[in-house]
Amino acid sequence: MKLNRPEWNVICADVHDFDGKPYRGVDLLAGGVPCPPFSIAGKQLGKDDERDLFPEAIRLIKEMEPRAVMLENVRGFLDAGFDDYREHILKSIEILGYNAQIKLLNASDFAVPQLRPRVVIVAMRKDENISFSYSKGEPGCAPTVGETLYDLMAENKWEGAKLWAKSANKIAPTLVGGSKKHGGSDLGPVRARKAWGELGIDGRGVADAAPEPDFEGMPRLTSRMMARIQGFPDTWTFGKKKTAACRMIGNAFPPPVAQAVEEKIKECLENGCLNSECEISLSRAVV
Repeated sequence: MKLNRPEWNVICADVHDFDGKPYRGVDLLAGGVPCPPFSIAGKQLGKDDERDLFPEAIRLIKEMEPRAVMLENVRGFLDAGFDDYREHILKSIEILGYNAQIKLLNASDFAVPQLRPRVVIVAMRKDENISFSYSKGEPGCAPTVGETLYDLMAENKWEGAKLWAKSANKIAPTLVGGSKKHGGSDLGPVRARKAWGELGIDGRGVADAAPEPDFEGMPRLTSRMMARIQGFPDTWTFGKKKTAACRMIGNAFPPPVAQAVEEKIKECLENGCLNSECEISLSRAVV
C-alpha cells in the first residue's frame, strides 16, 4: 500500500495493537476480515480459528464510532454452521448503535472477470437516520479471461496468444491467496487448478514473465495477470517477492466491488451531511 499510495498515512501493524480511539468519528471504517476461518478451502473453524478478527473489528467500531462500517468476507460466512456466530456479529454491531445488513455480491456483476462471490456487511449509525441500499451491479458485464489478459499474454510476442485468448472464453474461477500456512504461489487446490485448466491456464504455479514467442503448452499466470483479474489497475505494484505478492492479490477484495459499495456509502453520508448541515470530509475515511 505504501508503494501505491505514498501520500497516505499507511500504518503497517498488527490490528491487535491498533488503537482506534484517536480516530473517533471518522466517516468510514472498512476492512476485509481474514477469510480462512470461514472458507470452504480451509477447516472452517470460525470463531475458534486464531485468524478470526471479527472481535477486533467490533472493538474498533466501539473505539472509533465511525458513521459507517463495511466488512467483507467469503461466501462461506453464510453457511448454516456459522448462523449463530454471524447473528452474534450483527447483533454486536447493532448494540453499538448501528443498523447492520448483510448481502452476497458477485464480483462478476461489477466487471471483475472472476467467479468471486463475497459477503459484505454494511452498517450505518442509527443517529444518522440514513437508509443504505447495495449497488446491484450488472450481471454479464464481466469480460472473459482471454479478453482480459490477451495483451499481457502476448507481451513477449507469444505466437499462440491469440488462439489461447479465443479459447479462454469464460470468466476465471476464484483466485486464492492462501496464508503462511499455505505453500508457494499457485492457483489453489486440485479442483481450482482443473477449472483454470479449462481456460488453458496451468495452475500449478505462477510465472515470472509472459510466454516466449515459441512457447508451447498451457501458460501460467504472472502476478500482474492475477492483479488484473482481481480488478487492480496495471499501475499497482505488490513488491518483488512473488509468493507474498500472490497472497496479497489473491486475498484482496476486488477493487471494483469495493468501489461500488463505498460509492453507495459515500452517497448516503453526503446526503446525511446535507440533511444535518454537517461538514465532514470523506478524505477522513479509514480504509
